[in-house]
Amino acid sequence: MKVFVWIVLCLIWGSTWIFIKIGLDDLPPITFASVRFLLSVAVLIPVIYFQKHPLPKTPREWRLIALTGFLQFSLNYSAVFWAEQYISSGLAAVLQAMITVFGLVLAWIFLPAERITPLKIIAVAIGIIGVAVIFADQLRVESVLAFAASVAIVVGAYAAAQASILIKAKGTNLHPASLLCAQMICGLPAILIYALVQEGNPFAHRWTGMAAFSVLYLSLLGTIAAFWLYYWLLVRIESTKAMMISLVTPLLAVVIGNLVLGETLPPQTLVGGILILAAIGLIVFRPKKKELSTN
Repeated sequence: MKVFVWIVLCLIWGSTWIFIKIGLDDLPPITFASVRFLLSVAVLIPVIYFQKHPLPKTPREWRLIALTGFLQFSLNYSAVFWAEQYISSGLAAVLQAMITVFGLVLAWIFLPAERITPLKIIAVAIGIIGVAVIFADQLRVESVLAFAASVAIVVGAYAAAQASILIKAKGTNLHPASLLCAQMICGLPAILIYALVQEGNPFAHRWTGMAAFSVLYLSLLGTIAAFWLYYWLLVRIESTKAMMISLVTPLLAVVIGNLVLGETLPPQTLVGGILILAAIGLIVFRPKKKELSTN
């Protein structure tokens, strides 16, 4: 079941890239992200109410949610959406893959049971090299703004990794739906204010049918379904294994872009894909002698 959920998450997050690309043709980036999360909250609230999922209760839980909500939904997503205005999606994918590096180090600091091993270091390095090989022709920084965008992506990758590690360390008792909804409620104000001030009235933008469908897909599948499954999975496997998903999604995004939009596959995709799959095989599908958790 855990392997199945891991694969489903790779497929969902691999497919979100194409809908982000389609949506950004019509909508400004931070408004796009804000509406995505607003819709997700609007769907989750009645689900939580009618299914009677327990809500966070203690100040400690709300502090954790506020911090991780800001890291994941204010900082990480706004950095990615803003940065892709100035750098290629390929460079963004390579820099976003730094999630696995930050996750490896942060797990060692916050999760004593998850040790840094030579095998993990080798696997993460091979995976990042694989992503870099696929997008080798896009790894250029041509302006000051492009450099700033690259830094923003790396900061966002750190924020995403730190949020996951904190949830793994302190928030495994929270229901995934309640956790996700509360995180977005805490993370939304910052990007909403930015979107309104810098990008203007959201109703004045070009809301085409494809833009609306992109928001719907990213809200229901890319956010609600994906994060619900991700938080379920994070309780049950090592955080490093969970964050290895960020190495697979760029490969799937390239393949899906070729199949759906007819985009040209880089000739080095096969080599990069083999490296990524080798990295995943070393960490995710390698049998463990002893289970990490009982849930």
